[in-house]
Amino acid sequence: MAAETSIPTARRDHATHPPKVEVFDPAARTNIDPKGFVRLVDEYRHVGSGLYMARPVDGHRRIAYFESLLLPEMGLRVSRWRGRPGVDLGHDHYIDVVDISVHDDIWQTVDLYLDILVRTGRSAWVEDNDELLAAVRAGVIDLGAGERALTRAQRAVAGIAHAGYDVDAWLATHGIVAPWHAL
Repeated sequence: MAAETSIPTARRDHATHPPKVEVFDPAARTNIDPKGFVRLVDEYRHVGSGLYMARPVDGHRRIAYFESLLLPEMGLRVSRWRGRPGVDLGHDHYIDVVDISVHDDIWQTVDLYLDILVRTGRSAWVEDNDELLAAVRAGVIDLGAGERALTRAQRAVAGIAHAGYDVDAWLATHGIVAPWHAL
């Protein structure tokens, strides 16, 4: 009797949710988070074809501050988070796989579930494959969006690995100077 093979199923311990949407308004110096809260931004700066943002994270027990670089051509949001004193966040960069649209300098991201976490000089890994699979299966996003997410994540991880797991060096291969403030 042949062994039965199947594609692994998504975790069942969370409900499938629609993609998270976030809005970035440089003129108003605000960021509307996925829950609809308007957050004040310390800095916005256009970086090539991308947008840099830096702001505090109020009320989070582990994260105090973060910086993000929205890269529409790559379909990525590259972030550095500063932890609260004594907190090791377990990564140096957090990369969201996203769709990005820009209208009248209002930027919007639609999260495509996959996240890439990078430990500089050591490793990069993809998280939330189960959420992406569940969203496609439930019809929350279409197959095209799922394929875009996987392709973007694979390209990013391969490029970051090739750059010695150094996100800033990988960005430089795309002509992007890392905009981060010293932590």
